[in-house]
Amino acid sequence: MGTPQGSPGRGGLGFLVLLLLLSPVRVLPQMCVWYGECGVASGDKRYNCAYDGPPIALPEDGYDLMQELCPGLFFGNVSTCCDVHQLQTLKNNLQLPLQFLSRCPSCFYNLINLFCELTCSPNQSDFLNVTSTIPYYDPVSKENKSSITELQYFIGDRFANAMYNACKDVEAPSSNVKALGLLCGKDAKDCNATNWIEYMFSKDNGQTPFSIIPIFSDVPVHGMNPMNNATKGCNESVDDSTGPCSCQDCSIVCGPKPQPPPLPPPWLLFGLDAVYVIMWISYMGFLLIFFALVFGVWCYRRRHFVSEYTPIDSNVAFSVNSHRDNGSITCGERLGERFENGLRMTFTSWGAFCVRNPRPVILFSVVFIAMCCSGFVYIKATTNPVDLWSAPSSQARKEKEYFDTHFGPFFRTEQIIIQAPKSHPDTYSPYPSGEDVPFGPPLTKDILHQVLDLQDAIVNITASYDNETVMLKDICLAPLAPYNNNCTILSVLNYFQNSHSVLDHTVGDEFFVYADYHTHFLYCVRAPASLNDTSLLHDPCLGTFGGPVFPWLVLGGYDDDNYNNATALVITFPVNNYYNDSKNLMKALAWEKEFINFLKNYNNSNLTISFSAERSIEDEINRESNSDVSVVLISYLVMFLYISIALGHIQSCRRLLVDSKISLGIAGILIVLSSVACSIGIFSYFGIPLTLIVIEVIPFLVLAIGVDNIFIMVQTLQRDERLQGETLDKQIGRVLGDVAPSMFLSSFSETVAFFLGTLSTMPAVRTFSLFAGMAVLIDFLLQVTCFVSLLGLDIKRQESNRLDILCCIKSSEEMSGVQRSESMLFLFFKNLFSPYLLKDWMRPIVIAVFVGILSFSAAVMHNVEIGLDQSLSMPDDSYVIDYFSHISQYLHAGPPVYFVLEEGHNYTTLEGQNMVCGGTGCNNDSLVQQVFNAAEIGSYTRIGYAPSSWIDDYFDWVKPQSSCCRVYNATGQFCNASVSDPSCTRCRPLTQEGKQRPQGEDFMTFLPMFLSDNPNPKCGKGGHAAYNSAVNFINNKTEVGATYFMTYHTVLKTSSDYIDAMRKARIIADNITETMGIKEKNYRVFPYSVFYVFYEQYLTIVHDAIFNLCISLGSIFLVTTVLLGFEVWAAVVVSITIAMIIVNMFGVMWLWGISLNAVSLVNLVMSCGIAVEFCSHVTRAFTISTKGSRVERAEEALSHMGSSVFSGITLTKFGGIVVLAFSKSQIFKIFYFRMYLAMVVLGATHGLIFLPVLLSYIGPSVNKAKTRAAQERTRGTERERLLYF
Repeated sequence: MGTPQGSPGRGGLGFLVLLLLLSPVRVLPQMCVWYGECGVASGDKRYNCAYDGPPIALPEDGYDLMQELCPGLFFGNVSTCCDVHQLQTLKNNLQLPLQFLSRCPSCFYNLINLFCELTCSPNQSDFLNVTSTIPYYDPVSKENKSSITELQYFIGDRFANAMYNACKDVEAPSSNVKALGLLCGKDAKDCNATNWIEYMFSKDNGQTPFSIIPIFSDVPVHGMNPMNNATKGCNESVDDSTGPCSCQDCSIVCGPKPQPPPLPPPWLLFGLDAVYVIMWISYMGFLLIFFALVFGVWCYRRRHFVSEYTPIDSNVAFSVNSHRDNGSITCGERLGERFENGLRMTFTSWGAFCVRNPRPVILFSVVFIAMCCSGFVYIKATTNPVDLWSAPSSQARKEKEYFDTHFGPFFRTEQIIIQAPKSHPDTYSPYPSGEDVPFGPPLTKDILHQVLDLQDAIVNITASYDNETVMLKDICLAPLAPYNNNCTILSVLNYFQNSHSVLDHTVGDEFFVYADYHTHFLYCVRAPASLNDTSLLHDPCLGTFGGPVFPWLVLGGYDDDNYNNATALVITFPVNNYYNDSKNLMKALAWEKEFINFLKNYNNSNLTISFSAERSIEDEINRESNSDVSVVLISYLVMFLYISIALGHIQSCRRLLVDSKISLGIAGILIVLSSVACSIGIFSYFGIPLTLIVIEVIPFLVLAIGVDNIFIMVQTLQRDERLQGETLDKQIGRVLGDVAPSMFLSSFSETVAFFLGTLSTMPAVRTFSLFAGMAVLIDFLLQVTCFVSLLGLDIKRQESNRLDILCCIKSSEEMSGVQRSESMLFLFFKNLFSPYLLKDWMRPIVIAVFVGILSFSAAVMHNVEIGLDQSLSMPDDSYVIDYFSHISQYLHAGPPVYFVLEEGHNYTTLEGQNMVCGGTGCNNDSLVQQVFNAAEIGSYTRIGYAPSSWIDDYFDWVKPQSSCCRVYNATGQFCNASVSDPSCTRCRPLTQEGKQRPQGEDFMTFLPMFLSDNPNPKCGKGGHAAYNSAVNFINNKTEVGATYFMTYHTVLKTSSDYIDAMRKARIIADNITETMGIKEKNYRVFPYSVFYVFYEQYLTIVHDAIFNLCISLGSIFLVTTVLLGFEVWAAVVVSITIAMIIVNMFGVMWLWGISLNAVSLVNLVMSCGIAVEFCSHVTRAFTISTKGSRVERAEEALSHMGSSVFSGITLTKFGGIVVLAFSKSQIFKIFYFRMYLAMVVLGATHGLIFLPVLLSYIGPSVNKAKTRAAQERTRGTERERLLYF
């Protein structure tokens, strides 16, 4: 801009000027309209001198400048209409446009053409018309001259549009916006050729010393010939040494805009979800075949049997009482019988030993428990969410470690969202003309002052740690330290330098306000990196910390890009995070605690505030855990009371205190809890930390499994009658021999299933499985040792008529021995429930209903949502819930995402640079370009903005045409652009070679200077604030190591949004790695965002769920097969039933809105374990029954085991589960109360209703070897069938 334009120290635009009187004076052809500078316009901006003579030869000391700026005029004797001073002013004023537009050479070529013709053209009089001058006396030449104050510039429409089209797509890499948004005075989308040029030439922009009025026409107007020089399109090269603009800066180079791939069409059949249709057809087909078979068998039975009550499968019955031999015993049957007998004899002998020697057994058990629990001194609990949800070997965890070690950990975030519910929208009327602009309620001046008071109060919060005072300034992110120690505060108030006086700054008179905070705000949201708002205020927009404040980060609730309509303000305080520096981390935590307390107690009726600190989620989870301790304890207390009371069988009121088993029940519960404590102690020895899930879930699980075994043992003994001459120890041993194999079956199945669950990659599942497996194993061992001894002692107490608990006191009510008794529940199952359930007409209905439920669950299980809503992890009364709600309601930018290029890339070669950069000459599939393309379709890729590119800004900064890169002649040290020192020279020569990108040693020489340069009015490209941490140097700063390119995700509201954003970012990064051709090398590109470590689990959670549940089912099948005496078919039936329970759990999850995540997966794995309890006891009872038909065997099994299973698990759990419904925690209500309730209901209904019916149809045949062994055992006794077990 050859006119004395904007002060070299002013930012926004500065570049333009010339004048011609709008008086009807005609300037002669081939004449100048000005020459030289005269008179001060304002500040350091000067007018040009009116001159109507011919062009004057340029002095030789101006040749270099002319060749640099306007080579098109450098010919002949270089006669021009400008002197050297005007050329220097032009150069100074072109610095900012150069920094932003020179990345597209053809754009900048056209712009320079516009200003060279204006400033120096020897044909000025053809297209410039002076319209106003003022007298000026030159004190040097002592001549009277005229200063031009207004000028008309006739510009061809073709030229103006071509220049605009070449520049409209140019990016400003450091601020993620279009460069024209910084140079046009309005948002880039509202900028066009005419209003851009009008703004550059307007005196109101604060940079132009006098008004230049552009007049656009392609034909002569008023005798003037518009300047219509040849232009270069952005897809054309300016010269042989430069290429066309990059795809990022020139859309026509890219071709058509990328389009997101179409969504896969839904899988439909008959216009409905295909899975629904398939499951419906399958269910209908099953019903048709099943009822046809049932009806066919019924007809066959009616024809061949006299009684309609003869069992369907009588033909295969084998009764102990019938002395027919239905064939020889197979090897498998014999092996099964021997295994079964071995277990029975082992447990019989062991039970008798424990009853005979109670004191040593109990003492040994106590010592064992004490030894295990001594591990509590090494106990560690994990509350760090990263450790809870992300495995150390996971991809996201490794990438987080890489990022933290190379660039420092991601900063801690303290954020406030502010609304002004009592304020009303404001309307701003621009001066002197323009449409009214509405301003949202929180953008009124009064509210902004109140918010600034709040912000200042937060800055002044003091905390104390280790006798040191901690303030925000001690821990905040200050990117320009130590040159500028101001904290980064992302707030709309930073547009006003966090100052009340700047907010109140106005320019006007007694009648009108020409510019105020409205004007400044509207400029800054368009040009947040500007150092001068170019209005009459001339206030900077750049934050006090030296970086831009992007409007989408500090405003919320606006529509499109109408930031003025914001309904919320967002203030973010980034605080330094510390990698392996616990002292400074504790300082940050201490300040955050005071920050939270301050805002909890802050009261301003005009402001509604929601807030969160980095520590908030962890604090609230801990508070939630503490507040729910009472709920959990009450839950356990309810179960304890039930167990203590239900174990006893009171025969009369007078024997109440004798027959009760409260002390035995308490002992049983203590054994269960001791097993949990032992498990924790053992793993604490090995340094394995506890997690919240272990503490909350495992006692519940072990109580379910352990109490069930206690009920089976005690109630079987109560129903047993001591044989003639049999001692107590032998009776308990015999009973234990009957029931312990069943207990061993269930406990060992669960232990193996849980231990195999440690193969999971999810830390929460792996830790749970480890602790649960050990707890269940120890619980079983303690039950068949310590509890058996205690049971023997309790029976002796009862037989000696001593009171329960107060065992020293003897009852006056005498009774000889302990009488066999059958509880009401047992009689109900035996006489009512079992016979009714297994009636011929009831069994098909049961099968049809359960298969229907299974079909429904299978149809909907693929619709179960994946993820965990953050708000669910908070207590109902948490302040963070409001914050989460407002995030999704108001925020317009998602989390930052960094595309990291790992160490190993060579940036010093042209090829290596082209793979990465996004400017001229860069590959169309470079890293920056691919991320830019992804941002173009952000609704699909969830990348919200073009990336900030340090390498592109570096290339612009280092250009010799720019005043940014300078060094001291003598020392070679960096010289900042704001320094006025004649010994500072440009880094690279102004030659064709010098204009090329730096390579080799040059690249590494100047890069550290760029990264240490603070932005200033003469050079806005300094990289210190924007990129200081983006480049990692290695080998004593001789090579570039890892680097990153930052952008933002789009707004992410739900778990599925976060999961999709991470998946898409990884796809983009993998594609970049592949197209860069570095796949086979030792480095790659990967995306990193702070939330990836928490959401990565969801990328594979379906696979993890299938793997864990299949492992559990497979191990249960194998263990059940062995421990049932190699009854493979029985194991298949058990596995089918458990699989049905799991599938139905998914159905309940869909119905009840429970998502699939680590917590629910732990519960699903646990439901496998509890399902074994519901199924294995009944199945084993069926396999050892020797009744005449499957129906009779199923009835006997259900009669004898049903009541113990029902009272031991179902009723015990119901009391505890109901209490969980009153928890404050959403997680407890949804993932524990709902899932536990579903678990128990589905387990009980399948184990006690469906399984017996299924066994009555397809249960395994009687094992003839077991039958004959049973005959041998009972021969010579009164008993003609297997004893009650």
